[in-house]
Amino acid sequence: MKKILVGAIGALAIGMSAPASAADLAARPYTKAPPAPVVAVYDWTGFYIGANGGWAQSHNCWDFLTAGGAIVADACSDRSGGVVGGQVGYRWQSAGWVFGLEAQGDWADLSRTRVSLINPAFSTRVKTDGIGLFTGQIGYAWNAALLYVKGGAAVTGNSFSILDTATGTTLVSGDSTRWGATVGVGFEYGFTPNWSVGVEYDHLFMGHNNNSFSVVNPIVAGAINRIDQDIDMVTLRLNYRFGWGGVGAPVAARY
Repeated sequence: MKKILVGAIGALAIGMSAPASAADLAARPYTKAPPAPVVAVYDWTGFYIGANGGWAQSHNCWDFLTAGGAIVADACSDRSGGVVGGQVGYRWQSAGWVFGLEAQGDWADLSRTRVSLINPAFSTRVKTDGIGLFTGQIGYAWNAALLYVKGGAAVTGNSFSILDTATGTTLVSGDSTRWGATVGVGFEYGFTPNWSVGVEYDHLFMGHNNNSFSVVNPIVAGAINRIDQDIDMVTLRLNYRFGWGGVGAPVAARY
């Protein structure tokens, strides 16, 4: 009996001491949840300047307009070559939409000489050595990726000549600056807050232009040269954006 009583007292003492020991333990440390990851938002707003280079092809048809108003068709030819130049512009972004204005100028080497179908004793040559674009842009951005279309005015610098087919000697020549229209599409990717790289395609509708020489036309006497021109151009572009005039920093943070 004594042993049972001693065991019961001991069990009671242990039960009473257990809660007290638990109460004396230190509280579990509280760890604050980590913040949500920061998502970088690319901002296309600002002035930019850049360089471009690529390939272009010019399609030309050289006809002759007589004094009586008749058109004497000769032939058409394609001329392709390299282009290199630069661009400057400004873009502003509203939500995902991006609007812009841009001026682009390129040196070109598009030249082709062909034998005249009217009189094979002569050859005609057209050379385009300069291309300018003045366009508006509208596009949509997925963060640092931008897809856009553009359109506006185009200008080309050209020279045209008639040569002696046998010797290659230039008999008459002239220069022409002509204006037309252009449309294009491009894709650009910002690989840093200020630098972006892209590719662009443009088609130039230059229509036809009448030109005359200071001397008698050797192929069709008294005729005016009537030259049609269209140009396709593909360029790679590298731009640096200053961000002047923007509504915020080039890269913002969003939680």
